[in-house]
Amino acid sequence: MKIGLDISQIVYGTGVSVYTKNLMEALLKIDKENEYVLFFSSLRQRLTQISNLKTQNQNLNLKTFRIPPTLLEILWNKFHIWPVENFIDKVDVFHSSDWTQPPTKAAKVTTIHDFGFIKYPEVSHPKIKAVMTRRFKWIKREVDLIIAVSQATKKDIVEILGIPEEKIRVIYEAVSEDIKQIKDPKIIKKVKKKYGLKGNYLLSVATLEPRKNLKRIIEAHKILMSQYPEIFLVVVGKAGWDEEISQLAKKQLSNIIFTGYVNREVELSALYSGATCFVFPSLYEGFGLPILEAMKCGCPVVTSNVSSMPEVAGEAGILVDPLNVKNIAEGINQAIENRQELIKKGFAQVKKFSWEKTARETLKVYKEVVNR
Repeated sequence: MKIGLDISQIVYGTGVSVYTKNLMEALLKIDKENEYVLFFSSLRQRLTQISNLKTQNQNLNLKTFRIPPTLLEILWNKFHIWPVENFIDKVDVFHSSDWTQPPTKAAKVTTIHDFGFIKYPEVSHPKIKAVMTRRFKWIKREVDLIIAVSQATKKDIVEILGIPEEKIRVIYEAVSEDIKQIKDPKIIKKVKKKYGLKGNYLLSVATLEPRKNLKRIIEAHKILMSQYPEIFLVVVGKAGWDEEISQLAKKQLSNIIFTGYVNREVELSALYSGATCFVFPSLYEGFGLPILEAMKCGCPVVTSNVSSMPEVAGEAGILVDPLNVKNIAEGINQAIENRQELIKKGFAQVKKFSWEKTARETLKVYKEVVNR
């Protein structure tokens, strides 16, 4: 079987990037039988993440192109012309990215991560809404099997797109190997010093966009400061399209630190490992990978009681109403008071997910769709 996989989104530092990178690496690790053709295109970004994969899997063929993603989006989503075979030759199955849906003669698989732009249009970027609307039109018409990253996302696919359940397979994500618990206090101390952290802190990891609910996290932090006057709030994530939060991030605040994007393997792992509590009351998530990242690092989790987040957190997280600032603050306080119990439950919960399992279940989808 010859498998085509669009990995163009691997370079952007988002949750979809993490998914794409880890799925690709896990597939190439477990599958030495089938041939893989990886399609990558970006005008500005260069691919450096997979330089050693060719030596690990001889059945790998990487095709790179310097084509603007915007142009491919127009060609493939809007006009739906220029088959992907013009770039990667003939394949048996093609797994498209989260951004474009190219025409192809191969069996078609795609992953749908979330419907945030539909459920929360007022806090979604207009460009994302336009791109996804065009892409979903072709998914409905042409894709043979769809991978949903959670049961909540599967439910949304059925209700919003009207796609029957038999065309959807739920395959969970997992935590990358580069995220790990840092037990050496010297490393944590060094990272804290770099970002001006002198004491305990709450941690939030999210792109600065309205859906991540950062305004209410900041308000909840203010409430908690009456009980914990010296506790910091640390926000890790690159700038998005929340102008108010982005402007706030540029100011030098005494008790809120915006780090921007950080190195995952050392700095993000250290920040998770040293945090008093991880706060993730997002308005909506297709999966919510940071929940598992925090748990893997021994950090108690407070997250939302909506969409996929209860599914991912299980009984190991404190669930709160993301629209209720007081409830978020109460949840954080509860997590602090029950910290050790939640850490223990978190370690058990994160073991239920692995990228090897994700890859094996995805490979079954490829075989199923080709054999139809």
